[in-house]
Amino acid sequence: MTITHASFVTLPVADQDRALDFYTGVLGFEVRADRRVGPLRWLQVAPEGAQTVFTLSGPGMGDFTPGSARGIMLVTADVDADCARLAAAGVEVTGPDEAPWGRMAGFRDLDGNALMLLTEKEGF
Repeated sequence: MTITHASFVTLPVADQDRALDFYTGVLGFEVRADRRVGPLRWLQVAPEGAQTVFTLSGPGMGDFTPGSARGIMLVTADVDADCARLAAAGVEVTGPDEAPWGRMAGFRDLDGNALMLLTEKEGF
């Protein structure tokens, strides 16, 4: 096998413009692609410098249900500060809590996709 990385993660959303505002305005992601592919819009965002991107998959882009993504872990240098920023933006946050592998918290995007923030424990 010669797999090197994941290219993208699909985040099913009901409204791509609304999701774009959340991922860029609240999470600070950058737009990596925003183009029409026939009648569909190919929209991808990612944290600055990230290799893996997130495809904000709107209606008609496969058999996806908005809000069905789970278990997406986003690594951050300061989970507490990011939780405070999310809460200030009106996002409901669970945690942060200590885990053997680091300090983590959970939240959902506007469609209900479940994401986690993690500040990794050194040496884990």
